[in-house]
Amino acid sequence: MDRNHAAIPEEAAKALIVLQECLGGSSLQALYLHGSAVNGGLRPNSDVDLLAVCDRNPAPETSALLVDRLMQISGRHPVAPGMPRCLEVMLFLRQDLAASRYPARCAFIYGEWLRDEFEAGIVPQAHTDPEYTLVLAQAGQEAISLVGPTREHLLPSVPQGDVRRAIADALPALIGNLAGDERNVLLTLARMWYTLETGTFVPKDAAAEWALPPLVSPPETAAALALAQAAYRGAAVDDWQSHPPLLAGQAAEELAHQVRLLF
Repeated sequence: MDRNHAAIPEEAAKALIVLQECLGGSSLQALYLHGSAVNGGLRPNSDVDLLAVCDRNPAPETSALLVDRLMQISGRHPVAPGMPRCLEVMLFLRQDLAASRYPARCAFIYGEWLRDEFEAGIVPQAHTDPEYTLVLAQAGQEAISLVGPTREHLLPSVPQGDVRRAIADALPALIGNLAGDERNVLLTLARMWYTLETGTFVPKDAAAEWALPPLVSPPETAAALALAQAAYRGAAVDDWQSHPPLLAGQAAEELAHQVRLLF
């Protein structure tokens, strides 16, 4: 365990108990807190990001139980002030991490964007995705252990080539999700740009801070990214319906162009 003086969110502490009870101490090898909670601090709408390492795939009934119990802890999106934060929980197998294949394989995932499926009785299945490679790369730089060994012992050192490949592979789906998720998409694009330039990961609002000075033309791109950044920090309301219809789309395309230049 390596908590590094980070404040442990209540949702993370409760999720740890659920994972230990559902998976059993012999299967759960480690649980890591990563994302905003350990890098930059939780913002008003930040999720609590957890990464679990196990030695075997959870049985279908175990996955169903995990979903049921995590839904009782996690706040519904969008979270109202004073309510529990949304949880994002990913479970990886130790042997998969050791093999370090691309794209990374996730054995189980919980996230609030899947709640409708969960409530319909759909249980998450193991699958691969370039996004998981990026999650592992970022967690490898920042995660702290809530139980089990420190990140250096279990999390892979993701090669920069895999990070670049994952960004390239994840970009089309990210752009496709722009409508209704403008803030997250614009900030994620800024972070992709930053990561390709520097080889490291920073919080989304810090990536936007870095990206804003070069975005002098067209000015609408900088305005859209600044709005997304301010909303992420809780300093503005980003009602994209009240802005010109193409504002977010133009900004996303310009940011994506900067990302593509670095492939």
